[in-house]
Amino acid sequence: MHMSSDEKGFVWELAGTRVTRRSLLKGAAAVGGLAALGPVAAACGGDEEPSEGENGAGTPNKGGDLVVGIVGGSAKDTADPHIGSYEPDIAIQYIMFEGLTMWDWDMNLQPLLAESFEPNADGSVWQFKLRDGVLWHDGSPVTADDVVFSMERIVDPADPKVASAALTGVGPGTVKKVDERTVEFQLTTANVLLAENLAERSAKIIPVTFDPMNPVGSGPFKMVDMKPGEQFKWEAFADYWDTPPYVDTLTMVEFADDTARINALSSGQIQAMSQLPKSQAQVIEGTDGLALLNAETGGWRPFTMRIDVKPFDDVRVRQAFRLIVDRQQMIDQAYSGIGAVANDMYARYDAGTPDLPQREQDIEQAKSLLKQAGYDGDLTVELVTSEGALGGDEVAAAQVFTEQAKAAGVTVKLKKVDAGVFYGEDYLTWPFAQDFWATRGFLAQASQGTMPDAPYNETHWDNAEWLALVQQAFKTVDDAERNALISQAQEIEYNEGGYIVWAWRNQLDAYSETTTGYKMDKLAGPIGRMYFKDVYFV
Repeated sequence: MHMSSDEKGFVWELAGTRVTRRSLLKGAAAVGGLAALGPVAAACGGDEEPSEGENGAGTPNKGGDLVVGIVGGSAKDTADPHIGSYEPDIAIQYIMFEGLTMWDWDMNLQPLLAESFEPNADGSVWQFKLRDGVLWHDGSPVTADDVVFSMERIVDPADPKVASAALTGVGPGTVKKVDERTVEFQLTTANVLLAENLAERSAKIIPVTFDPMNPVGSGPFKMVDMKPGEQFKWEAFADYWDTPPYVDTLTMVEFADDTARINALSSGQIQAMSQLPKSQAQVIEGTDGLALLNAETGGWRPFTMRIDVKPFDDVRVRQAFRLIVDRQQMIDQAYSGIGAVANDMYARYDAGTPDLPQREQDIEQAKSLLKQAGYDGDLTVELVTSEGALGGDEVAAAQVFTEQAKAAGVTVKLKKVDAGVFYGEDYLTWPFAQDFWATRGFLAQASQGTMPDAPYNETHWDNAEWLALVQQAFKTVDDAERNALISQAQEIEYNEGGYIVWAWRNQLDAYSETTTGYKMDKLAGPIGRMYFKDVYFV
């Protein structure tokens, strides 16, 4: 499982650890939420230059001031990469900071600040060798001391940061400096996913002297102006360890609503925008000079059924609800046809995900299962949703489900709440609700959402056979053996779990064809994970 920077150059995780979900969506600013979650962008080492054919690119031109419109945050926007959760914070995390590892555009894990990494036989000890010659924006070198400092700060028990929940086995004192360019993780529990965990967007490395009011990173852009709630500006970092950016400056402007961002793009005020509503995709495609970024991702927004309360404590009811859904109809009506049918499993790109029969709508079988469970056309449930927390697409999906359920004799009453209520004190208690998650592998997702002690076990999933397989997988270094365990665990959840995973959600953004070099990101990061190093004016 040894990997070096010579094999391929880079990696990210849009991550979206959901440790700060409540704070993420408190207030009106968090419209249309990010995958948390959740993996957006930084400098990808070893990435090829844009070539003819990619977004119509030709010979890259140098210079120019790139302006990008993003979903508005607030005066609380932060340049601290370990705590940010709003879209401006996430943009900052990826534009100017880097982690030890990252996901490439084909969802392969690669070294980034690390030159190489290697675990011991059971994944309980990992050693990372840092890339030589990497500089902070102030000109000082990136060293092992910075890595140790960063990890200690993230897992500080008195003030744990966002990535702490994902860094299984990493605790105070577990990260040791071996020499100036080598660190060793001596984990409290074996974790074969550590290198993946370190690709989380909130696990970035910062200098020992870090000051969030005067942030210094190692990415391709360095900040020159910071106006929280309004805009941020960077200039290209000439001493970046990989190929420096083509543009001279990058400015991120915050907009309060979708219409304002679209108007700014159409008028030429900005060259790219994040989070294009799916209903506007055809408008962008039909407008001369504008282009659509339509990325197929592993992002998913499930219906959640609590398996420990009625009626969902009966597996037959859970199976019936999954059979009620006409997945393609829901995509067509809620997502304007933009998305892919999913099959109640949440790790689209995981090599261990089994190929199980696609679950289709079967109203008669659903009615039969419900009748066996004691419900003969007389079941009424409440479905909690939120436009502020989940966006209009998800409310539309809830409305479609409400209509589909009628055919099976199920009455669904929609309860629409604002974001603060949805992710407030009652979050994780709703018997039947919706939510959002970003692209992750199976074990990483399980540690966040389905293990009994996961911080966001919204279905209250607790299955001893499943748990034993997952725990063994966390200690299995051999890929084939681990994938076999994952496959067995996913099949159990496919048959008995509390999620209705009905679609994979495409990430839609837009840009002006005066620029090119944007990436298509499977991690669901806005505007190609905010990776602007290779963007240039044509």
